[in-house]
Amino acid sequence: MDNNLHSPQRRLIELRMAHADLDDLIDRVAHEPDLDELALRRLKKRRLLLRDQISQIERCLEPPEPA
Repeated sequence: MDNNLHSPQRRLIELRMAHADLDDLIDRVAHEPDLDELALRRLKKRRLLLRDQISQIERCLEPPEPA
């Protein structure tokens, strides 16, 4: 069971959830009247980092295409 807690599939699910949460937060912050541009840029950068991590895990989990 402990092995399942650290599986790449579980990590992928956690990253996707964090990405979706951050996406929602960015949408809300972007529509605020007193927009903090720096905070918004930091959130977007974090979202990109999560997307890169998701892509990396997906590449590891997918079988390579035959030549």
